[in-house]
Amino acid sequence: MSENLDERYVGIVLDPIRVCARYRPQMGHGRQGGFSLAEFQQLYRKDTFYGWFGLDNPLMYTAHKAAGGMTSVYRQIGIGCEALFRQILRDQLGLSDSDVDWSYTISTSDDRTRRLSLDARVPLEGVRDRAVRRRVLAWLTKAAKRLDIDSQVSSTLRGAVFEVRQGYKSKDSKRQNADIANAATAYTKAYLPCVVVLSTQIDDDICNRYRMERWLVLTGITSSASELESTYAFMHKVIGFDLAGFFERNKEVFRSEVDSVLRLLLCPE
Repeated sequence: MSENLDERYVGIVLDPIRVCARYRPQMGHGRQGGFSLAEFQQLYRKDTFYGWFGLDNPLMYTAHKAAGGMTSVYRQIGIGCEALFRQILRDQLGLSDSDVDWSYTISTSDDRTRRLSLDARVPLEGVRDRAVRRRVLAWLTKAAKRLDIDSQVSSTLRGAVFEVRQGYKSKDSKRQNADIANAATAYTKAYLPCVVVLSTQIDDDICNRYRMERWLVLTGITSSASELESTYAFMHKVIGFDLAGFFERNKEVFRSEVDSVLRLLLCPE
């Protein structure tokens, strides 16, 4: 891989993370730009009850800033990795923007339409290199067998759609139900649904539920050579990009940026 490509990919991951350095808590008011320390203290000092407890303390502001900011760090890492995943698919498989995008519309109870989407798509017809297409097709066939999908269904698969996460430990049933609905729709469009988790941080119950609903779940294990279990084995063997190697080469850059963001979040101003 060229250094220029590495540099471009690093930028895709880091740009969203840098946004976290500007995080300010909104204190439940949805205020654009959040509250500064002085504004926070002014808000709380006007509240008699909070004043009795001294909640205008700068340490309280720092706690709010750190809690919300660190949630934002996780979220922005995920956003950066989603964008990186899509770009790698474009570069390695020769896919266009429209190839990689996948969405569909549904009708709501009030007779409106709503557009839903997943993070990425690999349509077989968009992969022009025959050897690469055969490789992706072989993976699809093995994945369908792993999920115990009927052969008459698996033989019609046109590709795969992906939900990309840095980790998945939330028990949000609404999010899970939406993903399950996405999977059902994906199968009706002849796409195999796949969850790609970059870390090993996924709740066991969630993982099991998704697999029961015929999602292929790939996680961030680096010890497995199976492209049906490991995100990194899948990226290397099927997509043709050593994603683990990329993160390993650039880990000091990522660590330094996150360290800088966290230090800013742990200071009152």
